[in-house]
Amino acid sequence: MIAVVSALGMTVVLGGCGSTGSSDVTLRLVAADYGDSAANSSKKYWDALVEDYESQHPDVNVEVSVYSWNDVDRKVKEMVDAGHAPDMAQIGAYADYAAAGKLYAASDLLSIRTQADFLSQLSDAGAWEHTQYGIPFAGSTRVLFYNKTLFAQAGITPPTTWDELAADAQALKGKGVKYPFALPLGPEEAQAETMQWLLSGGNGGGGYTDDIGTYTINSEANVSTFAWLKDELVGKDLTGPVAPGKLNRATAFAAFADGQVGMLNGHPTLIQQATKKGVKFGMVPMPGRTGKARASMGVSDWMMGFKQNGHADRIGDFLDFVYAKKNVLEFSRTYGLLPVTGSASNAMSVSGQATDKTLRPFLDQLPTSELYPAGKTSWAAVSAAVKQNIGQAVAPGGSPSGVLTRLQATAMAADSSSAS
Repeated sequence: MIAVVSALGMTVVLGGCGSTGSSDVTLRLVAADYGDSAANSSKKYWDALVEDYESQHPDVNVEVSVYSWNDVDRKVKEMVDAGHAPDMAQIGAYADYAAAGKLYAASDLLSIRTQADFLSQLSDAGAWEHTQYGIPFAGSTRVLFYNKTLFAQAGITPPTTWDELAADAQALKGKGVKYPFALPLGPEEAQAETMQWLLSGGNGGGGYTDDIGTYTINSEANVSTFAWLKDELVGKDLTGPVAPGKLNRATAFAAFADGQVGMLNGHPTLIQQATKKGVKFGMVPMPGRTGKARASMGVSDWMMGFKQNGHADRIGDFLDFVYAKKNVLEFSRTYGLLPVTGSASNAMSVSGQATDKTLRPFLDQLPTSELYPAGKTSWAAVSAAVKQNIGQAVAPGGSPSGVLTRLQATAMAADSSSAS
């Protein structure tokens, strides 16, 4: 039995999914939790899927352990470092394991039909040294969510520029809104909030890397972006009672669903969360410095198969099942995330289901979105450093230039180490 701590701090005890009876092969999967409570934990999705699979494959037992996003990457790393890699992991980064020779190539696992069904942009992002090891699992993009009720009370309209965003936040503050703008730069997912702001920074664009993949974290555009955040939002008490460096995404989303947040960057799962609480909200593209941001941030989480225990054929057969259209659609609809396959994306784009219609603004952005530099073996270390340190860039007395320069040094050292 495994004790799992969810993003909300609750403990869920999981056994192996469908673990009754004997089998010739046991496959172990470590997966991330996309739910926001025990009631909709990803455990339920995997329980049902594994039961279905095992009913058709009585000689295979699949055991799934689900951990919160705060813990899952670290848990897999500990298992691998201890010499006990799972057969599969569904986590945030793959390249460091690929570079270490620990992963099967996707072509060693998946059928040609399954491989061909992935959205090409995501398949390309899953490649290390021109071979795909990272298998896309769930996609998302970001838009700006705003509380329609609070905006009406303040007599304001959704922003299209940073100046308008700051003015709207000031008006919301004047009406006593707890979080005029929620800025989650805490360790749960600070790398995502950071990237969305970097992409909207103007001045020729910003981001973690340049066009040839070299880290540019402390570029002039990026430093200017964080200086603006520090001076115009955080410094004017427009980001709420919790310091951005201590505010996690799950807490920010929960506060929005409770009607305490005027604006925040959100991904599709927030739709369901806010709707359940009866919050009237709107969604607009993330504003840029002087207009629409040049790109939305796209995110893909990753599935991967570890070589340590063998079982390539069994892993591949199970993953072919996982990526069947009906299963991809079921997961996407359950957790409000974007399908990573063409067949499921096409089905969602023409569907009349209300859930699918609400996801289309995100789905439309995915082909032109920019993803993390996931193919860099250093990205896992850089992402971890951003999570732990970026909040200091906007803290009182903090130096955006200093923090970003230190992160750049960390990134370059990690890049150099991974190349040696």
